[in-house]
Amino acid sequence: MSKAPFAKNGSASRIRAALTEFKRCDEGSLVVFGLVMLVLMIMIGGVAVDVMRYEARRTELQNTLDRSTLAAASLTQKKDPTAVVRDYFLKAGILDTLKSVQVTQGLNFRNVDASAVSDTNPLFLHMMEIDKLDAAGHSTAEQRINNVEIMLVLDVSGSMKGNSKLVNLKAAAKSFVSTVLTNDVEHKISIGIVPFNGQVNLGPVLASKFNIVDQNGTTDRWCVDLPASTYTSLTISRTDPLTQTANADTYTGSGTTAPTETNKWCPSAPAITSNANIVRMPIQDIATLQGYIDGLQAVGATSINAGLKWGMALMDPSMQGLYNEYMVAGLMPATMAGRPLSYDHEDAMKVVVLMTDGEHFAEERMNTSASPNNTNYKSGPSTIWQATDGRMSVFQASKVDNTNLTTICNSKPYYVFASGSKSAVWQQQPWNGASPVAGTCYDPTGVTNLALLNVTNWTWPQVWATYNLQYVAKTFYYNIVGGSITNWTNTFRSQTATTTMDGQLQSVCTLAKAQGVLIYGIAFEAPANGQTQIANCATSPAHYFNATGLQIASAFSAIANNISQLRLTQ
Repeated sequence: MSKAPFAKNGSASRIRAALTEFKRCDEGSLVVFGLVMLVLMIMIGGVAVDVMRYEARRTELQNTLDRSTLAAASLTQKKDPTAVVRDYFLKAGILDTLKSVQVTQGLNFRNVDASAVSDTNPLFLHMMEIDKLDAAGHSTAEQRINNVEIMLVLDVSGSMKGNSKLVNLKAAAKSFVSTVLTNDVEHKISIGIVPFNGQVNLGPVLASKFNIVDQNGTTDRWCVDLPASTYTSLTISRTDPLTQTANADTYTGSGTTAPTETNKWCPSAPAITSNANIVRMPIQDIATLQGYIDGLQAVGATSINAGLKWGMALMDPSMQGLYNEYMVAGLMPATMAGRPLSYDHEDAMKVVVLMTDGEHFAEERMNTSASPNNTNYKSGPSTIWQATDGRMSVFQASKVDNTNLTTICNSKPYYVFASGSKSAVWQQQPWNGASPVAGTCYDPTGVTNLALLNVTNWTWPQVWATYNLQYVAKTFYYNIVGGSITNWTNTFRSQTATTTMDGQLQSVCTLAKAQGVLIYGIAFEAPANGQTQIANCATSPAHYFNATGLQIASAFSAIANNISQLRLTQ
């Protein structure tokens, strides 16, 4: 009985010892557990730090990408788009992260696509065996212009007949029209045509919209002589008077009597089909435009300056009233409302395709009262008379003696040409079928002459419709009173030097480019100076084409594809 307590006490001791041992073991586990939890907390915190560093770098990359591509895609900035993107990254101090810049651009759009990658070099993710964490960014910006106004300014001078140039031009221009307009389902693109040779023939409808004076009485010529001041702006006034180009042949030599139609500065029938080479206002119909192109005929000299001047004037916003009149008359589609759009319109672009196969040929224009000699040789009464019997007389001012009234009265300034058995004679009045009555005085006012019967004072348009200018200078003046044929020719007409015409062309080119107009220049088998003038006029070297033969098709195609690419991607 006495052993029982001792047994009980021994068991208690063993239990206490076991609990003590257990306590020691449990305290070690907690330490380990605590250490594990501490490591986990550090890893989670480290991952958060790495993620925040990653996101900060990614945000910096993306913001730089977005800003740079937007700036590079702007059509108003003239720098290289890739250089613009690189400059943004350089200033941000992360140029090394920029991986690629892709630029796609056409006539009226620019797309800039850029990507960048930066290694954030994680500090804690290595513990999770993640040794690399790249922050990547990508951005695409694009600006597109949908409203496009195009003017084809095309050389139709006589030299275009040779080497199938006109044939090749027609094929290329018709293909251009088709390529550009086929996919223009929203009718945002318009095309006009300005054919030019030594002049620009406006056509009857367009000519009626301007204040044209000095009419020549012709029914198929609507050219005007633009004053030099016109080339200092892009506009042409519809109210200021414009003088009609004389229906005159200033080029044919004095050995030929009648004028040669192809040598007139505003050639028309019978040199070419009536209306063949008149200006065609912008429209949006493929078949109609191709028909106009098919009808072009090669004849005349070369005035590139006048061609571009009219092309730009008809795209200038000042012509909105003119377009409205055309639309009201049903001559222009209603989709053209609001055109020509302003130069700074955010969704508009103006394009000129300027083509020539030549170089400037000195303009010859009949002198008017605004000319140095202060005499109008384009319209009004001439100094030539014709009697009903066909005999001609011509007034020679040098034969008037203005010393006093008696000498004036006795002056005989009218030279009457020989006719049949009748010799040439000087007399006080033009021949009217009989010699003047004895004692007749010369009347400087001309009133007496107007009372004469059987004789008609020709107008200058009548003279130029009957004789070419150099024949008149020789037969009616040089052969009678002497002097110089050249001087007499210069009495009637003035020339514009080709260097002056070059300057006028470049003036319009500069003004147009300053307004953001894109000028594509095509020198089509042109001589050296023609190439120079077109190259200098083009917006940039990339906008200039030097074409021969069928290469003109490639030139027009390259320009057209820029536009069609835009239309196909919408």
